[in-house]
Amino acid sequence: MLKKIALLVVMFALPLGVMAQAKFAHMNSQEVIAVMPEFTKAQADLDAMSKKYQDEMQRTNEEFQKKYQEFLAQADSLPKNIAERRQKELQDMAQRQEQFQQEAYQSMQKAQQDAMAPIYQKLDEAIQAVGKAESVVYIFDLARTPIPFVGAQSIDVTAKVKTQLGIK
Repeated sequence: MLKKIALLVVMFALPLGVMAQAKFAHMNSQEVIAVMPEFTKAQADLDAMSKKYQDEMQRTNEEFQKKYQEFLAQADSLPKNIAERRQKELQDMAQRQEQFQQEAYQSMQKAQQDAMAPIYQKLDEAIQAVGKAESVVYIFDLARTPIPFVGAQSIDVTAKVKTQLGIK
């Protein structure tokens, strides 16, 4: 009976002792990403692409408005079949505009994902390197995962990740 009690104490006490020695760390990836040169370039490229899409949408909208105003001005004097044909043209134009907006949105989403993937990969590699160097069990990213409490025992390695990436 005494051996069983001793065995139970060892089974419960051993994991607690191991956990007491475990080191945990946290960081804020958004703080790191915001100062990465790759992010600045990606953001500039995405902004330029967005501007092109906005310019094209504005151009097609102005063209649509012009044709619509012309139609309204001439609608009473046009024969019925010509008026119907122009209405159909305006409807087709509006549908093409809507389709282009959807395609532009999807294209921007894909471009953003494609631009950010290598940045996150580089960041993750730096986090892993810092984690190994600091001998921590986990590094929690406060920007990617909501963590309601971070104790004083958790080490903030954000600056070390920046250093690993060559950022000051």
